[in-house]
Amino acid sequence: MTGAEGNGRQRPPGVPLAHRVPDLGALELLLAVARLGSLGGAARELGITQPAASSRIRSMERQLGVALVDRSPRGSRLTDAGALVTDWARRVVEAAEAFDAGAQALRDRRDSRLRVAASMTIAEYLLPGWLIALRGRRPDTAVSLLAGNSAAVAERLLADEADLGFVEGLSVPSGLDSAVIARDRLVVVTAPGHPWARRRRPLAAGELAATPLILREEGSGTRQVLDAALGGLARPLIELSSTTAVKASAVSGAGPAVLSELAVGEELALRRLVSIPVDGIALARDLRAVWPTGHRPSGPARDLLSLTRSRARPGNSAG
Repeated sequence: MTGAEGNGRQRPPGVPLAHRVPDLGALELLLAVARLGSLGGAARELGITQPAASSRIRSMERQLGVALVDRSPRGSRLTDAGALVTDWARRVVEAAEAFDAGAQALRDRRDSRLRVAASMTIAEYLLPGWLIALRGRRPDTAVSLLAGNSAAVAERLLADEADLGFVEGLSVPSGLDSAVIARDRLVVVTAPGHPWARRRRPLAAGELAATPLILREEGSGTRQVLDAALGGLARPLIELSSTTAVKASAVSGAGPAVLSELAVGEELALRRLVSIPVDGIALARDLRAVWPTGHRPSGPARDLLSLTRSRARPGNSAG
């Protein structure tokens, strides 16, 4: 037997409770009138005009079908029905306050940590600056960073092991929504002593495809972009799991590599690496923030996403 049946009443069919019960603002106003004995004082306490307060009381009386407040030049007094409704209102408002406190506790728990998963290039060359800026906004949020290739980032997000991810591949992994935060370009680099560094003409795309290169592992965004641009790659000269390792191998003279412009700017400026032009292929790519489909970032994750867009490098697109 339901509570409504036990009281001998049925809820009117098709009429939502929200349409039959006064809203919290009206109930808070009634409680203030009961406490202060003045409609004007209650209006001032709640930051509304006295005509607005009177209108709200009248609307509540019409909704409930009973008079709640007697108004006179000496002040406002609750009717007998008003006193009874006030007791009920107090319980409703107390329950709403408990609800609000619980919701705030959930927000505080969410905001106390941020789990980020990022592909290697973004983790090494972009995220540090973004996280420093985020700390300025949210000094009490503890951030953990899981770095891996783009496929691993997707796995972390789909397993609920990360709140926000960053990838650099050609497409958005299944099950994830995304936003483009910047553009990047891959460059072919070698040590200055490599024969390609003395070439007078750009490298042909076919020659690059046929040459064993120092590469990231399968699943990395860099390798996906290069493989798609060339229509296939030769067997890797060396296969490594981080951008830093690939760069160090190229600097040592082990062979040519293809890396993000973000990763090799200093080495190119110091002539520790040389950029090799290539004809016939475009090696631009989007850098994306990603999150599980239907779960738009909130709290610290939303703030970090906002920072990535506001701090996009000149010439990059963010969307």
